[in-house]
Amino acid sequence: MLITSRWVVWVCTVCVAVGCSLVAPKLERPEVSVASIELVSGNLFQQNFLVKLELQNPNSRALPVTGLHVELNVAGERLASGVSNRPFVVPAQGTTQFDMTITANVALALLKLSQRGDSHSDSIDYDLTGSASIDLPFLRDLPFHQRGSLSLRAPQ
Repeated sequence: MLITSRWVVWVCTVCVAVGCSLVAPKLERPEVSVASIELVSGNLFQQNFLVKLELQNPNSRALPVTGLHVELNVAGERLASGVSNRPFVVPAQGTTQFDMTITANVALALLKLSQRGDSHSDSIDYDLTGSASIDLPFLRDLPFHQRGSLSLRAPQ
């Protein structure tokens, strides 16, 4: 009898797990890009920037975002980070721009970058990572990651 009840509990657990995985939405990661940056305040050790980010939703359903965390690493060094708890909705297969405050230490980043061995490089690598808190059943955080390269050449 004890073996039968354990078997029934195990079967029910498996059925619930399978059912939840079928109900949970399968969403693609959003793409985040920087639309503009404006220095708001700062001193030698800390700068606050108002950054306009653009979030692109490749999914067929709207994404109700309740918060966002962003971190920018340049050449492997953390340059800036920010958190926003202001809700917004990204339409299905659409884009939304929103502002958030990012805190940076540009002086320290420039010092570390100047100490790099490949100072003759024409570009520098960056990583923009973070996650969007989504208000959908069975889904709380939707991570994103964008990698690229910034040109260090003067525009011609």
